Amino acid sequence: MKEQEYKEGAGNPFDAPVPGQSLTDTPGNNPWEHPPQYTDPEEAAEYIWQTLHQKEFTEQVIGMLDAGIPVEAIGRIILFGGFTEGKFSPDVAFIITETIMKMIASIGVQGGVEKIRFSMSDITNKKQLRDITKLKMSNEEVEKSIQDIQKDIKKTGIMARPELEGPSPELGGEV
Repeated sequence: MKEQEYKEGAGNPFDAPVPGQSLTDTPGNNPWEHPPQYTDPEEAAEYIWQTLHQKEFTEQVIGMLDAGIPVEAIGRIILFGGFTEGKFSPDVAFIITETIMKMIASIGVQGGVEKIRFSMSDITNKKQLRDITKLKMSNEEVEKSIQDIQKDIKKTGIMARPELEGPSPELGGEV
């Protein structure tokens, strides 16, 4: 009988670097550990401009904008990608952020995208909630249910104090 080779699955959570492994690796293995290719913000912006105007990238940007992905999200991806590839430093990325956002928006306008979302805060599921509930409710009921849902969604951190509804035995109250 032959011994079979067992390979771990691609989604194995234990197939990860050991904590501190990066401290023992040879320095300089990653592109961002070297001096950036572009140190001048104008040169970095020009590089991104040239990249965005390649046919395949332009089509992808127009498609993402048409699908409702905000300009801010696309810009963040491009800027972070440029940093991880060693093209520019995080400081240069921060300086050219507004310029890159304007480039992306102009591609969307020229590409005929009707509704361009600019900010991540523009993403909302209000329209989807309205479409789902419209089948079963009147417009007034739809608006009220959306408001109720939005009130239930609270932004709190994991260290936030939980809200208590009534007396709690932990706090000396009666059950």
